[in-house]
Amino acid sequence: MRLRRSFFAQPADRVARELLGMRLFFRRPEGVVAVGRIVETEAYLGPRDLASHARFGRTKRTEVMFGPPGHAYVFLIYGMHSCLNVVTSPRGEAQAVLLRALEPIRNLELSTRGPGRLCRALGVDRRLNGEDLRGDRLWIERAPPPAERIKVTARIGVDYAGHWKRRRLRYLLAGNAWVSGPAELR
Repeated sequence: MRLRRSFFAQPADRVARELLGMRLFFRRPEGVVAVGRIVETEAYLGPRDLASHARFGRTKRTEVMFGPPGHAYVFLIYGMHSCLNVVTSPRGEAQAVLLRALEPIRNLELSTRGPGRLCRALGVDRRLNGEDLRGDRLWIERAPPPAERIKVTARIGVDYAGHWKRRRLRYLLAGNAWVSGPAELR
């Protein structure tokens, strides 16, 4: 069953944790549906979070982050890697959850460890920025709760964010082989 809009209208840290174990579906242009189990996420808590793109306020780039919830925020890092985020919280709060890793289930032949690789394996790019996550191209479905223990760590790659770089806003399924990042952070 697809997630309800109300699921996404919660704070990003809660959504990030609850997304673990759920299934992400992407219908490619040729009709093939790729499916992966979400095994790693990171929460970004809006304008006050110095690691969030929303820290610069509402811009053309961040407009999608300001809502409504339940849409995709896709951006480029290093000018070449797409990253897929889930817009959360009530409209106007600009919170989002970065999908960091998937465990392949169907039609995913490339690595899905890390946000850039996840997008490349699915075929997700900036053209899906603003896509409704309850639509027919990109959606998330409930799944049985994960059997693995949930581990919470500091986020990765946000050294510029002052004290926010130490905030424990990265959620993962401990011991899952598809989790990204350094082994000591798994």
